[in-house]
Amino acid sequence: MNIGCTRRRKQGAERTMNTIYRWMAPLALILGTAVVPASAQNQAAFSTSYTLEYEMKYDRAAEVIKSLADSGHEFARLRLGWLAYLAGRYNDSLNHYNLVLRANPNSIDGRLGLTLPLLVQKRWQEAATQARQVLATSPWDYTAHARLLVCEEGLKQWPQLEAHAREISTMWGSDANALVYLARARVAQGNIAGARQAYAQVLERIPQHAESLAFLKKNS
Repeated sequence: MNIGCTRRRKQGAERTMNTIYRWMAPLALILGTAVVPASAQNQAAFSTSYTLEYEMKYDRAAEVIKSLADSGHEFARLRLGWLAYLAGRYNDSLNHYNLVLRANPNSIDGRLGLTLPLLVQKRWQEAATQARQVLATSPWDYTAHARLLVCEEGLKQWPQLEAHAREISTMWGSDANALVYLARARVAQGNIAGARQAYAQVLERIPQHAESLAFLKKNS
């Protein structure tokens, strides 16, 4: 074997690897400074936002993630909708959730988010429409059902509310919320015995439920 030839091949391979390293080093630097820290910065911004939300500083909690939302970050935009709702800026909240749906028409979070300010504004029919659109995609989404119950009560759709609440209480047997709406629907229709039965079931799940206790005391 020609030792000199072998040495030259080895040196050539080393030069090739050194060239590769020289090309890769700037790329690694770019990735390291542009991608990883950006993710870390996002996490820091959300962490700060959560802290400010806990302190009930909703506008400041929104400010720290606004640039992310403006860049197209869907979750940041969802949080802006939530924070505006908490701050009592209901029309701003609607605008944020509508922006989410414009970018992602399939967003269940965006559609459920819309129901929050709509319910506070007592826009029952609009909120019901959004809840039903969620249920068209996800038929047993509990949050959508719960908010639709609120809408049906607001619209005084008592037979519809009773049927819906009974259906929900059958599907989620441990849930007290649906039983409360079932009782209210029966009271509104003059079915006091049926309401007593529903309120008694509520107390099996929440023994100190004030509304149920008051009704049963008055209608024992």
